[in-house]
Formats: sequence, C-alpha cells, structure tokens
Amino acid sequence: MKFGTKVIHAGVEPDPSTGAIMTPIFQTSTYVQSAPGEHQGYAYARSQNPTRTVLENNLAALENGAMAICYSSGMAAMDAVLRLLSPGDEVVATNDIYGGTYRIMNQVFVKYGIKFHFVGMDSIESIAEAVNENTKMIWVETPTNPMLNIIDIAMVCEYAKTKSIQVCVDNTFASPYLQNPIDLGTDIVIHSATKYLGGHSDVVHGAVITNDIETGEKLRFIQNAVGAIPGPQDCFLIIRGIKTLHVRVQRACENARKIAEYLLTNDKVNNVYYPGFESHPNHEVAKKQMKDFGGMVSFDFKEDSLDTARTMLSATHLFALAESLGGVESLIGHPASMTHGSIPREERLKVGLTDSLIRLSVGIEDVDDLIQDLDNALAKI
Repeated sequence: MKFGTKVIHAGVEPDPSTGAIMTPIFQTSTYVQSAPGEHQGYAYARSQNPTRTVLENNLAALENGAMAICYSSGMAAMDAVLRLLSPGDEVVATNDIYGGTYRIMNQVFVKYGIKFHFVGMDSIESIAEAVNENTKMIWVETPTNPMLNIIDIAMVCEYAKTKSIQVCVDNTFASPYLQNPIDLGTDIVIHSATKYLGGHSDVVHGAVITNDIETGEKLRFIQNAVGAIPGPQDCFLIIRGIKTLHVRVQRACENARKIAEYLLTNDKVNNVYYPGFESHPNHEVAKKQMKDFGGMVSFDFKEDSLDTARTMLSATHLFALAESLGGVESLIGHPASMTHGSIPREERLKVGLTDSLIRLSVGIEDVDDLIQDLDNALAKI
C-alpha cells in the first residue's frame, strides 16, 4: 500500500456497529464488563480507547513500525521515552534541538541522575567522543530545529548498533510523508503530532512509534501508569488531519522552496537555512533520506539585532506570529525568545541561532501572496 493510500485507510475501518466511514469518538471513561475481567478488549479509558487504538494502528503503519503509543502532547511522548532510562544512564543528543527537549533533559531528567551530552552530529567521530559505557541512547532531531541541519540517520544507527545503544529520532519536522527513520535503522520515532500530523493548529498531541515489541510494551506500560494520554476527541482530530498529510506537506514543500529562493535575493537577509539548497552542508544526505526538503525555512539578517527581528515579526500579515508549526496556515517565529528561550544564549550562538534568526513554518496558501507578505515586511527594516 502506497503512502497516499495508507494515510486514509491503514488501520482505519468503517465502524462495524453503524457503518460510519469516520472513526467514532468514543467519549467514555469506562466499559461494561460481563463478568470481572471479561470484556470486549476495553476496561478503562486511561488504558485503552477505541478511537486511540485506530490512530495508533494508523501511525504504526505510516512509520512502518510494529507499535505506536499516543500521548497528550509531544513533550509527554518525550517524557515517556526518557523514562526508559535509569539513574546513571547517559544520552548523546544533537546540539541543535527544540528548546522544550533541551529543557526536559537539562532541567527535569538530569535531577534523576541521567546525564546528557549535546554534540554536533555531522560525523560519527563527534558522536563517538561523547559515548561511553553508560551511554544508552542517541537522540537525533533531523531536520533540526531551528537551524535545519540534516543528520544522517542511517550513519548514526549503524554506529549505535555496534555499541548496543538505542536511537530515538524526533521526526516532527519531516513527518512520515517525507522521512521514515525506522526504515533507516532507528529504534524509536517520536512526533509532536500537534504539528504536521494534525496539521490544523487545533489539537495538542504526541506519539511514539517503535519496531521493537519489548520497547513498545514498556512504553505502553508507562502510558497507562503515568496517564499522560490523549482524549478521544484529540485522537479523532489527528486521524482527520492525517488523511490529508501527503497533500498538505507536499504543497508546503513546494511553497518553502520558492520562499527560500526569494529570501536569497533580498539584500537585508544574511543566511537562509534550507536543506533543499545544493549549498546546504548535508544536502546530499537530505536527498538520500527524505522525499522532499520540508516546509520549514529559517533566516537571519545582516543587521543582527533583536530590533531587526522585532520589526520583521510585527510587519507580516499572512505569516502569523505564533508558536508551533506544521499547520495549513503560515507562521513566523523568533526562536531566541520563543521556542528556544529556555536554552542559554551562549549555547544558542554556538549552533548559529542568532538574535535576529527568524523561523518560518510555510503553509499551503498561494505562494505569491506569501512572498508579497514577506517582501512588504522586509521593506520596513
């Protein structure tokens, strides 16, 4: 089954009781049992919900995994994965990473005796320098947020297997339409389903997919024990959003390419970060492991200042100034003060995240209108 068919049909069947083509929202907290322990597969809605089951089956199929486990947010999904670790364990993570990921690692789990090393992942050598006998996980984000660096997933996985280290890939920026890390050797894939999977900026959700049943069962136990579950309405909205994932992301990719090319021509712009450019350091890796180059574009200014960024951020109309990404509408953000505000400035600057850096989540509007919106805003700088 090809991807465009999977998003609509994989794991999704008409409701057997009514024939409804859309998965029902099973808005219930508990289920009637015919006798103690005798039920129809569902006993309590924290543990299982039929709407959630359909979504988990669909997500597993999209990522070519054996199991998917859904959570109340992307951060809850990350929390569950990090709970697989024990005190004394160490994690090697990419140094250009979502601010929320950095925060939960460096301010929450570090208190429980887990150590994190943030390194560039351009080469195995840079990863290997941080690996030791306590390393249990390598945490990859690609494309990275917000610098849009590309990490060679297959390269990392090949190395990790020689050391019996699990690899977790945050696939949020790419989505399953563009990239399937399990096919490249990854043990765990994580998504903030709030973004491209939902696609309509109307739900907060998270998911983990794995091809390893033992890991999946551990995550399922954590899901039930901790209770950071999504409600059935949220699951329904993600199922609904996934049905158009391929057409939405493809349009966003097409728009992002044209916008990135436009930004290169503006004399006020300094750097444009977009993996679709042949000049991108890992363009060839992106071509190898992604179907297209994504809907995200970042850029900064020759006049690198917060005032320059603020002028730009306040001058757009179609690009809405807001957190998040991956919706049908275009968004503009300032990582240094928004998504990555929890990362110290000196650490941000090490990866090139300047005070004037702007991140665009390119939507599916008419690209000529989007370019005109940017052009009008840039003219005010």
